[in-house]
Amino acid sequence: MSDSIVRGERLGRGAPSLVALLVRLLLPIAFLAVLTFFAVKAPGFLSSGNLTSLLLNNFVLLAIVAVGMTYAIAAGGIDLSVGTALDFSALAFVVLLNAGHGFSVAVLGALLAGSLTGLFNAGLIAGLGISPFLATLGTLFIGTSVQQLLSEGGQPIYLAAAVRPGALVDPLLGIPLPLLLVALLALVYGVLLARGRFGREVLALGTQPLVARYSGLCLSRVAALVFIASAFASAVAGIVLTMSVNAYVPMSGNAFLMNAIGAVFIGTTLNRRGRANIAGTLLGVLFLNVTANGLLLIGWNFYWQQVATGALILLVLVFSFISRRLVQAR
Repeated sequence: MSDSIVRGERLGRGAPSLVALLVRLLLPIAFLAVLTFFAVKAPGFLSSGNLTSLLLNNFVLLAIVAVGMTYAIAAGGIDLSVGTALDFSALAFVVLLNAGHGFSVAVLGALLAGSLTGLFNAGLIAGLGISPFLATLGTLFIGTSVQQLLSEGGQPIYLAAAVRPGALVDPLLGIPLPLLLVALLALVYGVLLARGRFGREVLALGTQPLVARYSGLCLSRVAALVFIASAFASAVAGIVLTMSVNAYVPMSGNAFLMNAIGAVFIGTTLNRRGRANIAGTLLGVLFLNVTANGLLLIGWNFYWQQVATGALILLVLVFSFISRRLVQAR
């Protein structure tokens, strides 16, 4: 009798760990399943041209924006103004180059313009105590209106042919520079979030804000840095986008907002505590891009693509939520 009880206790202890492992493997398994499905069903999915386009035209920009969004969500908030930061960066980049300034000056000016959006959010959130949702929503509306005023109702501003840079076109060591840029940004942001003191403060703000406050943590400082970091990443995306299309297109950054949020929340399934993390975010971006690309090749209507993508996101998140509740119940 005693041996059976001991074996039962061991099984009881082992089951939650097995379920927890399955929860963490949910996203990689789902990604491989979707990848395999489209490799079989979608014509040309595995062609070098399609995969190159998938990475350079779809993955890069969303990944950069989502990396910044990871910080905002990890801190328990959300940044609805990432598109505004991207657009202001693109606008400054085009204006400075067309005015005859050098590439370095244009890059610095673009990063500053995009980061000022985060600084404005930081003032609203950390200075005035406005919730991140409302603060960044207000910034989104203001940014949209300002862009319409500056661009005569939303007209693109093109880079002059003589000043169009080609710095991101030529690969380095055989790897396209946009992918290297994603890797560098993800590495820096990932190490700071997972290993650094600032990352611990961000996660404390997101999970236990009251405990963090009573422990002496300066929440306003952490919140301010979070939204500046989010805007900075979007500013980088603005430069990459401008160099890809040789133009500033007003309000184009808003196209990345919802997918960036979705990618970050999908990526939380990769963490055993359900926290936002950079590795999970990048895998979430790949998951979304592969799904959209595969459905396009199959021939699905754009609107049905959105329905299917949303359903997949919900399926992954719901299954992860239920599995975690089962682990906690045991």
